[in-house]
Amino acid sequence: MPTAVISSQGAVTALRFGRAAAMGTVAVLILIAGVWASWGTAQHVMLTKGRESGAVEVTRCAEDTCTGPYTPLSRGSQPRDRVVIEHTAAVRKGQTYSVIIKPGSDDVVRSGPSGILYAWVPLGGALLLASVVVAGGLRRTRAAWALAGTGTALLTAAFLTV
Repeated sequence: MPTAVISSQGAVTALRFGRAAAMGTVAVLILIAGVWASWGTAQHVMLTKGRESGAVEVTRCAEDTCTGPYTPLSRGSQPRDRVVIEHTAAVRKGQTYSVIIKPGSDDVVRSGPSGILYAWVPLGGALLLASVVVAGGLRRTRAAWALAGTGTALLTAAFLTV
């Protein structure tokens, strides 16, 4: 009879380890996806050395994009009649925004603190989602609260600055 008890304890231990490994992997993949989604825009905003920077005055907005003339602020940057910026709740017709031009295109992204925070919004969402996985799957409530607090702070800061 003692071997049956030891065998079931080993199975329970193996299942706990399997759950922790699976949920840990899911949480890490969610965070990697958040960084990956954010980095596409954040790299242009954060690594500005050698990039064209200036201002765009939004003159026209469609469903997904807004356009307007570009006025250069950095040396070597050329004025452009039309650049494209993503149409979000933070971009309005008639407003002027400081921007960075994506290399090899006429697409621009917002620069400065608001651009940096806005670029990392996908990571904020990933932090919130990962906190649920960490709390429920790993049963690590303190770590989950830390992830949720960080995600909430990032999203709130982005909302307030944009």
